Amino acid sequence: DSIVTGKVTNLADYGAFVELEEGVEGLIHITEMSWSRRLVHPSKILKKGDVIEARVLDVDTEKQKISLGLKQLQPNPWELLETKYPVGSRINGRVRNITDFGAFVEIEKGIDGLVHVSDMSWTKRFVNPREIIKEGDEVEVVVLSIDTENQRVSLGLKQIEAEPWLKVPEKYKVGSTASGEVVNLTDFGVFVKLEEGIEGLIHISELDERHVEKPNEIVSEGDLLNLKVISIDVIEKRIGLSLRAYRQEHERASIKRYLEEQDKDETTLGALIREARQEYQNKK
Repeated sequence: DSIVTGKVTNLADYGAFVELEEGVEGLIHITEMSWSRRLVHPSKILKKGDVIEARVLDVDTEKQKISLGLKQLQPNPWELLETKYPVGSRINGRVRNITDFGAFVEIEKGIDGLVHVSDMSWTKRFVNPREIIKEGDEVEVVVLSIDTENQRVSLGLKQIEAEPWLKVPEKYKVGSTASGEVVNLTDFGVFVKLEEGIEGLIHISELDERHVEKPNEIVSEGDLLNLKVISIDVIEKRIGLSLRAYRQEHERASIKRYLEEQDKDETTLGALIREARQEYQNKK
């Protein structure tokens, strides 16, 4: 654990050799050069002939090996992360690398966090990270978790905005009318897109008053429908819709309007007859 001074005598892919005194050399392994998990060639950090300080990590007299550390002379930035970036905080970073399972965002030099593909969008079921962000983009993300021991940071992109399903009970109240597009037909019912990322299900029993064998007897993909909201489960992210209930309500409303108009017409006719009779009486 002592600090020693020596001269860099040789650089290899796996580290740097440092002469501590004549005939005695120590090795700084590449993993002991920087706290960053990004391993770069030792020549990017040290040059042959450099006189440096290092910390003694291990001495094996039997094998005549001395292990040295360069990064140990600097504070471990990972130990400061939880204080600097507490869970739930928002930070800005540059997208450094994109993979099929997510994107790595540089939090600060040498420290990346991962935005997993599942934390990129609230609304898209199957996300291609490259369709959401690009390498080099500056993005705002939310810190989801920090694992100091394993040097891992989980970040969220979708968490910057509120979960759209939280607004569903207010926007689509049970008993209200909703409009949407038929996007998928199944044996048990029809999925309807109400807005981006929000779909509801018309169970086959809610398509018509009569018994329906197959949904395509009633609707087709792409149809625009007015529907009745009959149930909402925010936790399971489900909305129950009914075409049958909407049509029944629409028919009842039409009949009611018709009857009201009939009553109005009869009232008007009766008034005209009474007025005519009164004029006839006056003339007499």
